[in-house]
This record gives sequence, C-alpha cells and structure tokens, in this order.
Amino acid sequence: MPPSCCGSQSQYTHHHLVTFALTFFSYVLLHSSRKTFSNVKVSISAQWTPTLQNGSSSAFSPPETWEDNHLFADEAQATLFLGALDSIFLFSYAVGLYLSGVIGDRVNLRYVLCVGLCGSAVVEFLFGTVTEWLKIYNVYLYCGLWVLNGLLQSAVWPCVVAVMGNWFGKSGRGFIFGLWSACASVGNILGAFLASSVLKYGYEYAFLVTSVVQFAGGIVVFFGLLTSPKEVGLCLESETGLGPVETDSDSHRPLMSDEEDEVEVEVYAQRDHTIQQQEELPPQTPQAIGFCQAFCLPGVLPYSLAYACLKLVNYSFFFWLPFYLSSNFGWKEAEADRLSVWYDVGGIIGGTVQGLISDFMGKRSPVLGLSLLFAMGALGGYSHSPNDKVINAVLLAITGFFTGGPSNMISSAISADLGRQDALRGSQEALATVTGIVDGTGSIGAAVGQYLVSLIESKLGWMCVFYFFIVMTGGSIVFISPLIFREVRAIWRDRQASQRQL
Repeated sequence: MPPSCCGSQSQYTHHHLVTFALTFFSYVLLHSSRKTFSNVKVSISAQWTPTLQNGSSSAFSPPETWEDNHLFADEAQATLFLGALDSIFLFSYAVGLYLSGVIGDRVNLRYVLCVGLCGSAVVEFLFGTVTEWLKIYNVYLYCGLWVLNGLLQSAVWPCVVAVMGNWFGKSGRGFIFGLWSACASVGNILGAFLASSVLKYGYEYAFLVTSVVQFAGGIVVFFGLLTSPKEVGLCLESETGLGPVETDSDSHRPLMSDEEDEVEVEVYAQRDHTIQQQEELPPQTPQAIGFCQAFCLPGVLPYSLAYACLKLVNYSFFFWLPFYLSSNFGWKEAEADRLSVWYDVGGIIGGTVQGLISDFMGKRSPVLGLSLLFAMGALGGYSHSPNDKVINAVLLAITGFFTGGPSNMISSAISADLGRQDALRGSQEALATVTGIVDGTGSIGAAVGQYLVSLIESKLGWMCVFYFFIVMTGGSIVFISPLIFREVRAIWRDRQASQRQL
C-alpha cells in the first residue's frame, strides 16, 4: 500500500494541481465577464443617450426620430443608472451569497458551481449582446437581468473556496490561498484585454466573447472538477496534507518482535488511533451547520464587517476605475481599460506576499492591519496622481498591493480558516456557509458604496470620493482591531515565554 502522508507540502498530488487550476480559472472567467460591464460603461452610456439633434425641419419630431431607441436624455442620467445597476447587481449578489453558501454545504458543490457559471454566461449574453442586436432598450429588462445575474454569480465563490478548503489544509494556507485568490485580479486583467480588443466592433461583442468563454469553462469544470479528496480515496490528515483512506483497521499492526513491551505499547497506540479515527469520521450524511450558528462563530462578524468596508473600496475601483481614468484624464476608453489592470497586478502580489508573511507569523490580523494602514496613505497619494500614465500605473499598483491584498486574504484564506476552526469540530460542513456570510456582508457594503460613489462624484467630485475610500479603509481596521490586539498580545506572550526558557 502507499506510504502514509506526513502532512508535508511534498505530499500534494496531481489532483491538487487540477483542483487549483479548475477553481482558479472558473473564477477567472467569471470575473472577466463581470469586468466587461465596467470596461464598456462609456460605450454603453453613449449608446443609451442621443447624439444627434434635429434642426432640419419643424415637421420632424425629435423624440420620435432620434430618441425612441434611447433610454436617457444625457450622459449624466445614463451614468447614474449605470451606478444603480452596479448596486442592484451587488445587492442581489449579496443575498445570493447568503443562500448559495448554505446550499453549497448541502448540495454537490460541482453542480452549484456549474449552474452559477453557465447560467450567468447566458444572462450576460442576453443583457449585453441580444438586447443590442435586437435594439431592445428597456430599464426594467436590464434591472431584471442584472438581478438574476447577481444571484447566479453568487453561487461560484463559496463553492470554489469550499473546494479549495477541502483539498488544502491549514499549513501554508495563507500563501496557497493568497496565490489562488489572484483569480479575481487575473480575471479583471483578462476581461480588460478581451473587452478592449473587440470594443471597436461594438460593446455587444465584448459581452459575446466573455460569456461564450465562461459558458465553455463551466462545461469543463462540470466534467473535470473533484470537490473533495474523498472522491479519489484520500483524506486530509492533520490539516496539512493527504493520506490514503484506511479500509483495514489492522493494516498497520506491528509485526511480532522480541521486545514484548514495545509491541504492546504500539498495539495499544494503534488501537487508540483507530478508535480516534472512527470517532472523527463524518457520518454518512454530514449535518451542515445552521446559518445563525455560522454567523456566531468566533471572528466571523468582525471580519464580515471589515470586509464590507474593504470590498466597498475594492469594488469601487473595479467598477469605476476605467470610467474615472477616461473622464478625469481624457484618455481613450481602451487605454483606460489597459491601464486599470495595474491595480489588479498590485492586488495579486499583495495577496500572495501578505499571505506568505501571515503563514510565517501564524497570525492573519496583524498583517491585515498594517497593510490597511499603508492603504490609507496609498489612497491619498493616488488621489493626487498627475496626468501621466507611468506614474498613474505605479501608484495604482501600490494602491492595489495594500488594498486588494487584504481583500483577497479575507475572502479566501481567512474565510477558509473561519470555516475550519476548532469550534466546528463535529460539524465540519460550514465552509461554504461561512464564506457566503463573509462575502455576502462584503457585497452589501460594496452595493451601498457604488451608489454613494456615483452620488458623491456628481455632487462633490472625485477627490471627495477618495476621502470616502480612506474613511472606509480606516473603518475596516476598527472592526478587526480587537482581533489584532489579541493576536499581537499572543505573539508578545510567546516571545516572552521563549526568552524565559533561554
């Protein structure tokens, strides 16, 4: 039989690589299609507003001649509606996260994941491509489709985090999940390049390309993803690695030896180990934890509230950065799309580096708190960025490092930690539920923020929007400050204890 795993990184199999790749690229495709909407806002706004005025003859009626197929009288109204669509999407996304997390702990994760991917692709195709091809411009239709899109997309993130949590234990989780959580930023980059490459043909083709690719990805995930090591006869050992599932309780009984006492000790140790394994084995139908129970788990509420503030900032960059670059600096929409990817590049590096540091420290919240302090300064610096693309890109990358990095950590590694903590012993079916709660609360904050961003910008300007971002980042520090204090105190006590031993 194969040797038992000792829980080291070297024991990871090719199944880990396949799981990592499939979950990673499934969310890459989802976020690339989501990013399409923010990348083509200028084109959509122009299409939804009249560009010609009738001055040739009084016999013509301008509303009938040029405005029948347009939704709004000017771009200001169109921009406000685009902000409202962002909020509608995020509110429905937040509600869906609360529901899909609970469903994911009770239904096969692969089914829920594929329904979310393929269903969302169909809705986005209808929203951005079919309506433009058929010249159907209707506010209620757009709102209804975007509500449905938010509900369907909400099924993806809790499922992929739960699958990753099933395959990867706590050891090295900060680095692995920090690297893996780059999927959202990679999706943003991919979506920006896909949209900018076909935008010259019309914004409907940007939706067409990304939705078709996403639908194909959902089919691949359905046939290729393994949601748990148990599906291939493996199980997690000591939260760090994998070992073969034991089917024979006597398979490790020691051979006869001349040393009677040693044999007896080993036999009793093996017997205790077997009994412990039997006690830890989940029942045939695992009982998933309730929603309220998950909300009351240690750390879930403060991290959820902190993520609500942080996701507001992160998603404001996600939804409005290309629009801000284009309107504030006068750059072409395609150029603004390409430049906006530097924020995501910073987020990728930030999530990976900060996750690795938190693994070495054994603590997450002090790393988050320090990064968020630097994020406040980075946001203030970027608000004064000059009209220079190189400087803007550098400041964007720095801002993404300190803002996007903590956001990636909370939504992935920390959510997995919360869903696998000691308080859940005996009821381990909670990872998707906890992830849904954290991300759902964050999405509520982000939904409120998108409307506030458009409102603040229209009344006070972009500078006040950045001040708002700084305040929200400080709020996230306030919510996790008790956790930071507790973990810093634990580090200090451990250091004092080690010094006394020396």
